Amino acid sequence: MAIKIYIDQGHNPVNPNAGAEGNGLREQNLVYTIGIELAELLRENGNFEVRLSRPTPETQLGSSTNSSLAARVNEANRWGADYFISLHTNASTSPSAGGSEAFVFTRPSSAASLAADILRGLNETTGIRNRGVGVRSGLYVLRKTAMPAVLVELAFISNPEEAALMRDRPDLFARGVYDGILDFTGV
Repeated sequence: MAIKIYIDQGHNPVNPNAGAEGNGLREQNLVYTIGIELAELLRENGNFEVRLSRPTPETQLGSSTNSSLAARVNEANRWGADYFISLHTNASTSPSAGGSEAFVFTRPSSAASLAADILRGLNETTGIRNRGVGVRSGLYVLRKTAMPAVLVELAFISNPEEAALMRDRPDLFARGVYDGILDFTGV
């Protein structure tokens, strides 16, 4: 039986719930592309069934931030996803802030183990520093999902080098998350 992975490409193309901007780039566009590439890798593997929150770049979910988040979670819950992975970019007022990090509802948990494997995969494929797994029990997509959920901050859009890497090599980020999923699932 295929493992069902719901890939949530964080944010909408426009408000409500549009993402961060930095270095001339928009979060929602970067994570859209990385999510599409990740879905392709998972589908090619043959052991995964995949759904995307934004199957097209124009897909707009909800009419408010809350309804946008609910639409993502409700779709994953209805579908019976085994794992929920929400892709985001981080931002800081300091352009030197950098690294990948992930958040889960609680630790220890299978989500925390999956998050650690994803971060290790990202570090190996991109060379970006692993900032570790944190707990954010207040995040909607982590507390309302019926399956283990991970929110991944792939890199900092406010860091010129990391932003350029996400723009120019989305395949590296998709491969890093994919490798982490493979390590966690053992398939």
